[in-house]
Amino acid sequence: MKLSQFKFNLPESLVANNPSENRDEARLMVLHKDSGKIEHKIFKDVLSYFDDKDVMILNNTKVFPARLYGNKEKTGATIEVFLLRELNKELRLWDVLVDPARKIRVGNKLYFGDDDLLVAEVVDNTTSRGRTIRFLFDGTDEEFRKNIEILGETPLPKYIKRKATAQDKERYQTIFAKHEGAVAAPTAGLHFSRELMKRLELKGVEFAEVTLHVGLGTFRSVEVEDLTKHKMDSEQYIIEQKDADIVNKAIADKRKICAVGTTSMRAIESAVSSNRTLKPANDWTSKFIFPPYDFSIANSMITNFHTPESTLLMMVSAFGGYDYVRNAYEVALKEKYRFYSYGDAMLII
Repeated sequence: MKLSQFKFNLPESLVANNPSENRDEARLMVLHKDSGKIEHKIFKDVLSYFDDKDVMILNNTKVFPARLYGNKEKTGATIEVFLLRELNKELRLWDVLVDPARKIRVGNKLYFGDDDLLVAEVVDNTTSRGRTIRFLFDGTDEEFRKNIEILGETPLPKYIKRKATAQDKERYQTIFAKHEGAVAAPTAGLHFSRELMKRLELKGVEFAEVTLHVGLGTFRSVEVEDLTKHKMDSEQYIIEQKDADIVNKAIADKRKICAVGTTSMRAIESAVSSNRTLKPANDWTSKFIFPPYDFSIANSMITNFHTPESTLLMMVSAFGGYDYVRNAYEVALKEKYRFYSYGDAMLII
């Protein structure tokens, strides 16, 4: 398939800059793959599509406050440092993006916080905006993390045109987030409230958890027309044996298995055994899913509405069928569904 097949015009007014008032009250579009029917619901109505012993697969990664603002030594110029991932815990080495990049050179020292709570030194260039930095900090890892928490800002995507607030700290995080390591939220999971989770449990729906630490590659644009030439960024994922067992029992019993979000789907599709069951894993994946693609584990999916030409839209189109999803997006535009991280949701069954 070609990149241009995933182009559509998205009015700025449909980009969700804020979350819905309540997590489970965003709108929900339901796509029925067998009949081609489209329904318009509220997210908590998801309850009526799942039964006893069906399984939902959740990504329990936790977003950390990855956006820091500091000053460059000597000039005092303000710089933004976006923490991508920790390369070495003992040496406090981090892979980061810097802005404005042209001013940040190897050897520069960067100061964060009014009283220079953290100081870092640039030790290497990685890409045009990428750097490796070392934090010069003598305290414990716990104290270091606390300082990142104090100084860091919720890493809202750039298309949300406002500063992060205290509300974002809670709402740009799923209620089942456990393992810190993501620089972007697994957004389909943001729609689950504690009350909805409880009601699903009472109905007998089981939850299996996977961890996939979402990187900035999620937002990286595809720049080749021939999709077979696109390379995804690598992301770390972990699947425990107990969670694989829950999913595999549901496969054997022919139950509904729902991947909550493209990140959960990427994780499970990266850990398929030779007999098409889910295996435990602790690895990195750079899997790129686009049509046509034969899915092995999940037979339903919850996702948000994605950007034109994004790898996320390509995966959803592979799962729901290109023409069906294309039509659903046209309906979503007409019905004024809200798009992106804080937007509305889609269930494909």
